[in-house]
Amino acid sequence: MYWLSLVGFAIIFVGLLLSIGLHEIGHLVPAKLFNVRVTQYMVGFGPTMWSSRRGETEYGLKWIPLGGYIRMIGMLPPRPSDDPNKLRSVSTGPWQGLIENARAVASEEIRPGDEDRVFYRKPWWQKTIIMFGGPAMNFVLAFALFAIVMMGFGVTVSKPTVSSVSKCVIPAVEAAKRDCRDTDPATPAAKAGLLPGDRITSIAGTPVTTWEDATHLIRAHGAGVAAIGIDRAGRSMTLTVNLISQDMPSLDDPAKVEKNVGFLGVSPTFVVERQGPGYVLGQMWDMTERTAVAMVNIPNKMVGVWQAAFSGEKRDPNGPIGIVGAGRIGGEIAASDIPVENKINIFITVLGGLNLAIGMFNLIPLLPLDGGHIAGGLWEGIKRAVARVRRRPMPAHVDVAKALPLTYVMAALLLVMGGLLIYADLVNPVRISG
Repeated sequence: MYWLSLVGFAIIFVGLLLSIGLHEIGHLVPAKLFNVRVTQYMVGFGPTMWSSRRGETEYGLKWIPLGGYIRMIGMLPPRPSDDPNKLRSVSTGPWQGLIENARAVASEEIRPGDEDRVFYRKPWWQKTIIMFGGPAMNFVLAFALFAIVMMGFGVTVSKPTVSSVSKCVIPAVEAAKRDCRDTDPATPAAKAGLLPGDRITSIAGTPVTTWEDATHLIRAHGAGVAAIGIDRAGRSMTLTVNLISQDMPSLDDPAKVEKNVGFLGVSPTFVVERQGPGYVLGQMWDMTERTAVAMVNIPNKMVGVWQAAFSGEKRDPNGPIGIVGAGRIGGEIAASDIPVENKINIFITVLGGLNLAIGMFNLIPLLPLDGGHIAGGLWEGIKRAVARVRRRPMPAHVDVAKALPLTYVMAALLLVMGGLLIYADLVNPVRISG
């Protein structure tokens, strides 16, 4: 099914391009709303593939689909001697020539009458909104995509209804390797007479409404006698169970083992249920926290990508991937044997996760990322608020040109990271199947 792999690749690729395009619209709309002159709206980098001018803005596609941008005039403030507002901050040091050249290039786009349409002169809150608009668009897209999956298709959840009863107790380290033996003791559930279809309603007198409630109560109880309330075919019953203690994988981190937790020996029933907006928000919050942790660990993760690319080590499935790797995952999904509805569900989930990651990554407070400009706008707002409280003259606009050396270093690092990810995705891709 080679053609299915190409279709899957195309779906993810086009979905990413649309996400990038909408990210830039998130910048474009508030920029135009606040009367900043925008000369270009581009998806991609490098030579222009296609473009069309609408009013004062050129809209187009470029050949290298690794991002996008809008070009706003006056992103860098001029030298103090060139500006009637007399900015008091001037770049100095070995990077002086590079900084001043960048200022000169930026000033060439400013035409007579544009003095109040340059980005750097806008109020700090407007600059912050413009730069936050891109990541905000990705967050909205992520929520919409996750909502389609969780509210439309539904989510598999575990219910406190017994689907199966384990016949014997097998140590956790051996459970995946063998079946029951005649010498293995019976589980507490089997001894107590629990049956598939029994709905657990209470553990040791504490009401139970979810499988998670039951699991935590059983584990916390430890070894010993416990009364378990059940509903069997509409009839309420109470069974006396002699729980045993077992070493079990942690509920929070399966890689860790919890010692001597209570063990019953039943499995839950899994059903697919549609969720509400609150559930989507809660899941997005959890995913945002995990994504933030992943961002902090990017340097370490990139070491793993390097080793996978050049030493043949297995790629970390939870590590960073590039646009090529994301496309290959799309191809793998499309070529799999799972039902079409499940494929659609996974595609939407992957695109939602990618949008969340794009939004979070762009909030890193370093130029040239959006977060660097947001940090500059917020810093300017803080400085002006302090000056207002202390009845001092308003400070100058934040001079982001002074951060250009760091910006160029960051841009170079991003290019290296992007190139490494593309290479690793080609020679040693992340795979969703074994």
